[in-house]
This record gives sequence, structure tokens and C-alpha cells, in this order.
Amino acid sequence: MTAGSTTLATPLWTPSPARIADSRMQDYQCWLKEHKGLQFDDYDALWSWSVAHLEDFWASIWEYFDVRSTTPYTQVLDAHKMPGATWFAGSTLNLTEQLFRFNTAAADADKAAIIAKSETRAEVTLSWRALQQQIASVAQALRGMGVVPGDRVAAYLPNIPETVVAFYACASIGAIWSSCSPDMGPASVLDRFRQIAPKVLIAADGYRYGGKDFDRLAVVETMRAELPSLTHTVLLPYLNPQAELSDAHAWDSLVQDLGAPMTFAALPFDHPLWILYSSGTTGMPKPIVHGQGGTLLESLKGHALHLDLGPRDRFLWFSTTGWVMWNSQITGLLVGATICIYDGNPGYPDLGTLWQFAEETQLSFFGAGAAYFGNCMKADVTPSARYDLSHLKSVGSTGSPLSAEAHAWIFDQVGSDIFLASISGGTDIVAAFVGACPLLPLYAGEMQCRCLGVAVQAFDEAGQALDNVVGELVVTKPMPTMPLYFWNDSDGKRYRESYFDTYPGVWRHGDWIRFTEHGGAVIYGRSDTTINRHGIRMGTSEIYRVVEDFPQVLDSLVVDLEYLGRPSYMPLFLVLREGLVLDEKLTQEIRDKIRSALSARHVPDAIFVVPGVPRTLTGKKMELPVKKLLLGMAIEKIGNRDAMSNPESLAYFVDFAAQRSASAA
Repeated sequence: MTAGSTTLATPLWTPSPARIADSRMQDYQCWLKEHKGLQFDDYDALWSWSVAHLEDFWASIWEYFDVRSTTPYTQVLDAHKMPGATWFAGSTLNLTEQLFRFNTAAADADKAAIIAKSETRAEVTLSWRALQQQIASVAQALRGMGVVPGDRVAAYLPNIPETVVAFYACASIGAIWSSCSPDMGPASVLDRFRQIAPKVLIAADGYRYGGKDFDRLAVVETMRAELPSLTHTVLLPYLNPQAELSDAHAWDSLVQDLGAPMTFAALPFDHPLWILYSSGTTGMPKPIVHGQGGTLLESLKGHALHLDLGPRDRFLWFSTTGWVMWNSQITGLLVGATICIYDGNPGYPDLGTLWQFAEETQLSFFGAGAAYFGNCMKADVTPSARYDLSHLKSVGSTGSPLSAEAHAWIFDQVGSDIFLASISGGTDIVAAFVGACPLLPLYAGEMQCRCLGVAVQAFDEAGQALDNVVGELVVTKPMPTMPLYFWNDSDGKRYRESYFDTYPGVWRHGDWIRFTEHGGAVIYGRSDTTINRHGIRMGTSEIYRVVEDFPQVLDSLVVDLEYLGRPSYMPLFLVLREGLVLDEKLTQEIRDKIRSALSARHVPDAIFVVPGVPRTLTGKKMELPVKKLLLGMAIEKIGNRDAMSNPESLAYFVDFAAQRSASAA
């Protein structure tokens, strides 16, 4: 990798002394000085201490946020090892219990906990009192269905209050949650849920997106037929209030007992909380298991300190239930923030929809994928001119690199004194590696800092740390939110291969990163062949299973050409049976099948016919060499032709790369 370019010397934004003094990060530093005798000259010194003294740092987070534990921990961390580190041994706690530490007094219980709106419904507000009552009622109903700690509850639900209630009810019992968005087709959902054998399925009948209705009852029936582990199904009529399924519980029956007692299972720190999915380049999506305690600690640290959120805030991070930012959104409740959730197309009827919602809810924090802000910029949307955003103090961005131009657009068109919290992390850790700090200036195109307690570095191929040079994003010390394990990976082989094969004992995430002279960070896209579409990581194998099921298709190859901040461009290359051509009918059939079986995000930007797919002598598709070639790397540097079974197949891709380069010039 080459050295990074020098960033702009003048920051786009610098926090005022008043803003710094009012921040939760500053309060935490004052607490460290008062209670631990620790004083730091700047944020970099604080970060350095947090990774050099992991045990002291995470113990301070536990104490600062007054984490409640039924039994005390005997040790913060057993060893600095990855994978397999054990955190806070001996402690027993419950993530849902943290919710019940906010607005419990009668005078405060009617404050808004959730404000929700969608294309299907008008605005709905759920108070803290109502949230607690519904969680208790649903938890009691689930226990009545035989749900016990360790059972899996699968959710096929949109981003609505009922989904939040169902999750926290599961967490209170110790059941393991796993969700997919209803815009995902049956093949993609079953690839995930089959692996975890859920006992209960909670599903919506459909949803509305972009003004169009999508009935999902047939998909739900397919799931019931294909998931033999199910003992109960709960149907949530969302699209059609009269929707029914035979032998299914109605959602309303779960929330009838508003006087149900609230109980919390006392669970070990590493008791599984939820299973998320992140796809690699081969095999089924990875079912990643995260724990109750790690999620609680990271949510408190990340939301309160890095995003500067607390009980005074109204917090939106636009997402679906299939993206990790939904998990981040709903855990905003753990710091007392009101979460504002929107279900639907953020561009319908125009890109002002979410900004209108921000005005209506008096948002203080507006988060979305970087692509959304890029689209607003290209469409000349002027939020602050059209809407009252006077309550807005922070904007969050993630999913892909936020360009320097988009940074400037936010300050020009949203607010000149905005705390722009651009972060990068992932489903794999449900946390950020690099992100925001309310104490620091912001430079165009950068994320402000490495996150506290995260020993993140850029490595070269030899495993040496790099400074201001693009390298592999790695983490050299354990984090509490690293996966406990993958489901059905009893020997840990797939887990180790996913993160620890390249640098043994060091987490390799699969992103290119550069740490700047300011102490900030720039993400340059994926360093492997995993696809990153609008923040959703997906595996090429999912697309191959659908495409190669067409009798006309002999072979296929797909790559995502997101790199160095470029927008995602995903071409699909097909080898067709002899004598066949790729006409409009077949093209549309392939697109439609990918959209219906997987999701709209899986649909390629373009489809091409090729003579052959480059393969190794062992028959593996050469995705990464082709990706490097199409990104401009010289053919002699991408791999050894003698190690290929069909080196002649590269000729097409050499020409394709040359044509792309010429058209971009």
C-alpha cells in the first residue's frame, strides 16, 4: 500500500468549550481524575491508557455506568488472547434490567421511550411506562410458550416498536434473539434461520415500501414448513390488520397482560444475547453469537461517550432489522435516550422524508448510511432550509466511507455546528473500531479517533503497524463484544478462519484503513471479496446459489468494486450454455430472482457474459484477483497464471478493466 495523502490542515468543525464541558466524554474524564487519580492531556493519551490497561479501563466503564450485577465479577479478563478471552467471570446480569433504570418515577414514566413512523402507520409514541408493561407481558407470554434461557426466537419483522418490545422481552428471559428484515426473500432468510433451529417465530404479514405493498404471508408459511424446530408462531398484522395464520398466536394476545410482573433472569456475562449474520465468500452466512454483558458494556461506552447520547436525546439511526445499525439504534435505550424509528423508503416520496421526521420528533441525533447523505447531496436537498432542525446537534454516518464532499454538505446544508459522528465497525463486533469523539476537531473525510478500549491498527502484509499508510484493519487485543462463537461451529474452526488466519492471534477485519497525522482514520473499503452494499455485508456464495440455479447459467462470478471511497459497483459475470445469449428477458429474470430470493441489495449493477470464470487449479473462483484487476492492479501482480486451471479466461477481464479505466478518465 502507498502512503496516504496529507489531509486538510484546517478542521471542518471544532467543538466549543461549552460543548466539550457538557459532553459525557468530558464527564467520564473528570470521573477518572476524581475516583481513580487519572488525568490525561488529550484524547490520544486517554485512548492509549484504555488499550494499555484493558482491565482497568473496562472496570472503570462498569463502575462509571454503575452496571448492576446479581453476583460480582471475580476477574475482569482472564488473558489477553484472541479468540477465547473470558470477560467479567462470576458476574450475572441482564441487559433488559438496564432499561428499567430510566424514567421509573411516576412523574417521568409518561415520557417518550420510542417514537415511530412508517409508510404503513402514522406516528406512534410508546412511553417508558408502556414499554415496560409490554415487555413484561410479552416475556410472560413467551415463558408460557415454553421459552427458556438459550432458546432461539426468530423475528421476521420491520423496524417498528413491537420488534423492540419483543427483543427486550427475549433478553429478559435469556432467550437468544435473531432477526431478518421482511424485505429479505425466503432463500436468504432460511439460510440464516435454519442454522439456529428457533423455537418461536415472530413475523409480520407484510410491509409497505416506496408506496407499494408487499404481502409476506406466503414467505412466513414457507418458513414454518422449512423450520421443523418451531413450536409456536406469532403473527403481527402490520400491512393488513385482518391478517391471520392458522395455529398462530396473534401479537395482540401477547401484550394483553399489562399488569404482568417484570422479572429478569440472572445470566452469566457471556450468556448469548443475539445471533447476527455476516457473510463471507464461501458457505452459508455466518451465525455470529454475541453476549449479554459485552453488548451492554459496549452500548454504554459507545452511545454515551463516543456518540454523546443520554436521557435528554432523541436518537434516530435509520436502518432495517437486518442491519447491525438496528441493534445499535435500539440499544440507545440503554443510556436513557428516546429512540425515533422509521420504517419505509427514506427516498419516498422524496429524500426529505427523514428530515421531515427529524422536524416532527425534534431529533437531537440523526444517523443514516453514508449513501443516504451522498444521495441527498447529489439531489441538492437542503434540509436546514426546508425543515426546522433547531434541536439537531449530531449527525451519524456509517456503512461505507463518507466522502469529504459529503462532510462539507452536512455542515453547509444541515447545520454549521453539528457533531458529525462518522463511525466504522461491523456486524462481527456490534461496535465501532474507529469513530467519533465530542472533544476533538473533525477533518474532512476522516473519522475522528480510535475508539476507547479498541487496540486497532493498520498492518502491512508482514504484520507491522503502519502510520499514515493504508493497511489492513486489525485489532491486537481482545474486546468484550468479539463474538462468543459461531453457531454450529463446535471446534471454532470457522471462527478462527474468519478473523485470525492472516495474522494468528490478531483480529483481521477485512477493511483497508489509514490512520492520519491528526489521529483520525479513513476507511477505504473491503480488503477481501466480501460485498459491502449500503453497509450490509453479504457473501458472494449467496448470489451464486441463486444465479447458478438457472439452467442457462453454467458458472458465475460477482465482485464489489468499492475501494478508496468509491461508490459500490457490483458487476455479475455469467458463463452461459453454448448457443445462448443474455437477452432482456433472461436479464430481468435473474434480477427478479435475486431480489425475491435474497434482497434488493443483492441485485447487481450490471450483468455481463464471459467466456469463462478464472479458477485456481483446485477449482476455486478467483474473486480477489479479478477484483484487484478491475480496480487497476497490473495483471502480473494479481496472481500466478501457472496456478490457474484456465489462465486464458483472464483476457476478458483485462479488456474489461481497460475499458473501465478509459471511460473513467
